[in-house]
Amino acid sequence: MTQLDSHPMKTPQTPAYLNGLNAMQRDAVEALDGPLLVLAGAGTGKTRVLTTRIAHILWTRRAFPSQILSVTFTNKAAREMQERVGALIGGAVEGMPWLGTFHSIGAKILRRHAELAGLSSNFTILDTDDQVRLLKQILSAENIDDKRWPARSLAALIDRWKNQGLTPEKVPEAESFSFANGKGREFYAIYQARLKVLNAADFGDLLLECLGLLQRNPDVLAQYQERFKYLLVDEYQDTNVAQYLWLRLLAQGRRNVCCVGDDDQSIYGWRGAEVGNILRFEKDFPGARIVRLEQNYRSTPNILAAASGMIAANQGRLGKTLWTDRQEAGEKIQICGVWDGAEEARIIGEQVEQLQHKGERLNDMAILVRAGRQTREFEERFLTLGVPYRVIGGPRFYERMEIRDAIAYLRVIAQPADDLAFERILNTPKRGLGDALAQKLHRTARSHNIPLTRAARLLIESDELPARSRNPLRALEEDFSRWRGLLASTPHPQVAQLILDESGYTAMLKADRAPDAPGRLENLKELINALEAFENLGGFLEHVSLVMENQQSGADDRINVMTLHSAKGLEFNTVFLPGWEEGLFPSQRSMDENGVAGLEEERRLAYVGITRARVRARIFYAANRRVYNLWQAALPSRFISELPHDTINIQTDQGVYGGGMREAAPVFEQNYDTPGWQRMQAARRQPRSVTIDVRAQPGRATAATEETEYAEGARIFHAKFGYGHVLGVDGGKLEIEFEKAGRKRVLGAFVQPA
Repeated sequence: MTQLDSHPMKTPQTPAYLNGLNAMQRDAVEALDGPLLVLAGAGTGKTRVLTTRIAHILWTRRAFPSQILSVTFTNKAAREMQERVGALIGGAVEGMPWLGTFHSIGAKILRRHAELAGLSSNFTILDTDDQVRLLKQILSAENIDDKRWPARSLAALIDRWKNQGLTPEKVPEAESFSFANGKGREFYAIYQARLKVLNAADFGDLLLECLGLLQRNPDVLAQYQERFKYLLVDEYQDTNVAQYLWLRLLAQGRRNVCCVGDDDQSIYGWRGAEVGNILRFEKDFPGARIVRLEQNYRSTPNILAAASGMIAANQGRLGKTLWTDRQEAGEKIQICGVWDGAEEARIIGEQVEQLQHKGERLNDMAILVRAGRQTREFEERFLTLGVPYRVIGGPRFYERMEIRDAIAYLRVIAQPADDLAFERILNTPKRGLGDALAQKLHRTARSHNIPLTRAARLLIESDELPARSRNPLRALEEDFSRWRGLLASTPHPQVAQLILDESGYTAMLKADRAPDAPGRLENLKELINALEAFENLGGFLEHVSLVMENQQSGADDRINVMTLHSAKGLEFNTVFLPGWEEGLFPSQRSMDENGVAGLEEERRLAYVGITRARVRARIFYAANRRVYNLWQAALPSRFISELPHDTINIQTDQGVYGGGMREAAPVFEQNYDTPGWQRMQAARRQPRSVTIDVRAQPGRATAATEETEYAEGARIFHAKFGYGHVLGVDGGKLEIEFEKAGRKRVLGAFVQPA
C-alpha cells in the first residue's frame, strides 16, 4: 500500500508529475472518464503517459491500486511501469496485483476459478517441449506418421487457433485440413481432453480457458467488471483475437478503458496480432475519445517527415503525423545503391568505422535487416574489420541449430574421425538410430580405440545389430563415403547442397509447419552462398572455427545487428537499413500469403525501421542478390519511391562497385526529378528479371541463356552507371561506354533504353 491509501488527504491542484507533459500527453493522462484510445506515435512518450495516468488515478483517489487492471506484453515492462509509478507519486507502489502480462493475469483468474474450467487450482502450465511430447503420444496412439505430420507442427497450429479464440468445436472445417488430411480439429479436441486429465494447461490456455469461463459464467464476469474501476492496455496494436475478446468482456462494465498503441507499428501479424483491434476501437466503445500523441522526442524532422510520408500509403490506419520542435532539419536519409550483398556489407563497414573515428559509439549504431539470413555477411565483415558486434533477438548465424547441424555433416566429410560432429547428426533427421545405438557405438569405439565412424563400420559388418538399426546405419555410412568421393570432382557448394537434400535434412524442414521453418531453410541457402567464397571445404571449416572462437569479445561498445522485428521499442543515433529490394523487403512471401494486408504490414515494418533513428538513417539496395545459390537481378523496394523527395539523397559514385562509396565527397548525387530516377522507377513498375546460375562454373556467375534487345550503338541508361552507348553484344551481356563511369560489362536486364 502507498501512503495514499492510509488516510484521506487533500490532493494538490496541480501535481508535480503533470508539469513536464505536453498538451496532448496531459490530455491523455487527465481524461479519466469513459473509453480512451491513445494513438502514440514512435518516440512520443507513450510509456510516460501510461505510467503517469496510473499515478494520476491513484493520486486523485479514483481507485485503489488493487482496482486497476494494467496489461503489458512483457514482465520487464510491467516491473518498469510499477517502479516508474512509484517514482512519480513519491513512494513504492505495493498492492497492484493486476499489473502484468495478459497471460500472467489470465493465469491468476484461471487459478481462482479453476473448477469452472475443469481444472484444479494447482494445475501445471506446460512449456513447449512438454506440449510437443504430449502431442507426440497422441499422434502415436492414432497411428499418425510423425515424419509426415510432426507434432511440433500441430502444436504451432493449435497455438494459432487458441490465439484466435477458437476452441476445438469452433475450428472451421477448412482449417482442420491444415493437418493430417482434415484431422487437425479432432486431435486438438483429444489434446484438450488429455490436458484436463493431467490437470494441465498450456500457454495458450491461460487466456482461452479464462475467456471461456468468463463467457460461461456471467456472475464471475460481473465480479471482475465491478472490481476493475480502470483498465489500461499497452501496445494495443499487438493484441490477438483472444486477448481482444478477453479485454472487451472486462471493459464492458465501467467502460473506463484506456488503450495505448500505434496502428502504424503493428508488425506481428505472423504471430496472431490483429491491427483491426485498434482500428475498430471506436466501434467497440461508442463515444470513445481519441488522443493523438504526435510530438516526437527522438528523431530529426527529416527522419520524421520521411517516415510519415511513406506510411501515408497505407489505407488501414487511423492517421497521424509525427513532428518535432527541433529547429534543424538534420541529415537527409541516404539511399545507396550497391552491386551485391558483399559490397553492401563492405560499404556499411566503412561507414561504421568512419562514424567511430568521429567519436560515435558503436552502441549507438544498429543494422536492421528484414531476414535473419542477412546477418551473416555483416557478421563476417565486422570480424574481418575487428569491429565488436552483438546480434540481438537471436543467435549469431553460425550458432543457429540448422547451421550447426549442416556444418556437422561437412565436418564428418572433411574429417571422418570427428566424433562430436558424427554423433550430432547420427539421428538428425530421424533415421531410427537412437540413444541405444549411440551407446553401442561408443562402447565399440572405446574398446577398439577407434573413432565412431570406424566403429559404425565394424558393427555393420557384425551380427550385433538388428536389421532395423544395421540397415539405416549402413545407408548413412555409404552416403558419407559417396559424398566424400564427390569432393574430388564436384564443387564443394554443390556437394553441401547434395548432402542437405539426400540426408533428408531439407525435406525435414520443408515438412515442418512451425512458423520459423521457412526462415531456417533460408539460412541453409545462405550457408551454401557462404561456401562459394572459399576455394575448398577445408578453408570454409577453418573460417567457421575462427569465427566461433572470436565471437566472445570483452568489448562493451558493440554495434547492434538485429531484424527489424527485434528493433521495435529501441532507438539509435545511426540506423543502417540494408536489403531494401523488391521480394526481400517487402517480403514476397508476406505479400503472396496475405495480399494487401501483408504489404501494409511490411510498410509498417519499414516505418518502424526508419523511426528507430535519432540522427541518421541510411538505406541500401543491391542490384544483385544471391538467392538459393542463384544470382538474381534486384529492383529497389517500392518503399524507397514512397519516401518524400525532399527528405532523401540518393548517393552512388563511379567506384561503388569497385572502390566503394566515398561518403565525404560523393561523385554522384541524384535527385528524384532527374530522368535517371524516373527510369529506375519505370523499371520497378515493369520488372524484368534474369537468373544467373553460379553452379555451372564455381566462383563465376554465368548468365542464363537470354538474348538482349540492344544493338551496337544503342543509347541506354543504367540506374547506377548513368547514360552510355553499347559497344558490343555477347548474348545477354553488353559492353558499354558510360559517359561518367567509363567502359563496363553489364547484363542487358539491368539497363533501359535512353
